[in-house]
Amino acid sequence: MEKVKNRWLIALSGVGIHICIGSAYAWSVFTNPMADAYGWSTSQISLAFSIAIFLLGFSAAFLGTFVEKRGPRVSGMLAAVFFGIGVMGTGLATSFESLTLMYLFYGVIGGIGLGIGYIAPVSTLVKWFPDHRGLATGLAIMGFGFASLISGPAGEALVSSVGISNAFYILGASYLIIMFAASQYLAPPPEGWKPKGMQDEQADEPKQAKQDLSQMTAKEAIKTKPFWMLWMMLFLNVTTGIAIISVASPMGQEIAGMSTVTAASMVGVMGLFNGAGRIGWATISDYIGRPNVYTIFFIIGIVSYFFLPLITSVVLFQILVFAIVSCYGGGFSSVPAYIGDLFGTKQLGAIHGYMLTAWAVAGVVGPMLLSLIYDSTNSYQLVLVIFGIMHVISLVLSIWIRAIMRKMKEGKLYTSNIEPESH
Repeated sequence: MEKVKNRWLIALSGVGIHICIGSAYAWSVFTNPMADAYGWSTSQISLAFSIAIFLLGFSAAFLGTFVEKRGPRVSGMLAAVFFGIGVMGTGLATSFESLTLMYLFYGVIGGIGLGIGYIAPVSTLVKWFPDHRGLATGLAIMGFGFASLISGPAGEALVSSVGISNAFYILGASYLIIMFAASQYLAPPPEGWKPKGMQDEQADEPKQAKQDLSQMTAKEAIKTKPFWMLWMMLFLNVTTGIAIISVASPMGQEIAGMSTVTAASMVGVMGLFNGAGRIGWATISDYIGRPNVYTIFFIIGIVSYFFLPLITSVVLFQILVFAIVSCYGGGFSSVPAYIGDLFGTKQLGAIHGYMLTAWAVAGVVGPMLLSLIYDSTNSYQLVLVIFGIMHVISLVLSIWIRAIMRKMKEGKLYTSNIEPESH
């Protein structure tokens, strides 16, 4: 009999890859050193990060089918090469003091590595954990959220000890080696494999068949209403969440009268809630279902955004911001399992890739929308009210998608299962 790999080691490999690519969240630690050394503006330096996140979403969409066809091991190695070269190339760009090279290496090449590295472990873990989809994807995506807690201090220490360019060379080489090594253990489960608790339990068969409402290709999935409703829910959740993250410190000082030190501490703790929200909400979704978790996100969002402008208590302000950030992280980690429930796992990586274009667009729209409204009103009040309205729209969509899922369960919609494809 063929020896089956340990699915928890597969999960650990996925976490390893996500901790490396999640270092992108620590990009800001290089902002001041680069601005001081090369005279670049904050917006010029931040643009490299924006390009990388934009490319993450769109490379995940365009290369999702590649990940499904070539498998997670090859995809993980490709991600390691792209991301490793992207970060090391950033060291070269800084040594030449070239913004163009930095945008090319970190933004474009690194961004492509981010996209492939993000979806390859996630789609694999959903297949290995049919009994705990939320937990499995939450583990990997938690690594992405928590990564800045490791890479931030590491980057800062390296810049101080060996300089900016050498810091990028060391970090890039480290990421390449770790991601390449982690990729070696990644593999999809054997055909028809089930975890021990589900083996030979005929009673579980109908339950599992019910869980996946259909089995679709990526091309079929993107033609359905549920795909675009889920895309819009993710887009609105990320647009509002990423905008709040980008201005949490000045917003806390303006609305709640926080001191600079207290606001800075809040930003640090937000990273913990971002990571904890990813594993916590995804795990909860295994017990109460993905639709319920998303509905909770939007109810929390509506309460938080409409109440934030009225809050003068520093503690209460922070509680609401932490709640928003945890839902922001939970939205990312719950969506792969939600996709599996709706469209099956045959081409989950490709469908997840298309879904991540919501992140790419939201990463641009969120901070831009916030800046435009704030610049015209010189206040965060209207921004927060508009974000509250966006969550009302999301809540309506989450209730609507439930009605569609009920029809899918009854076999009235999207019932055709795909046949095995011939290659």
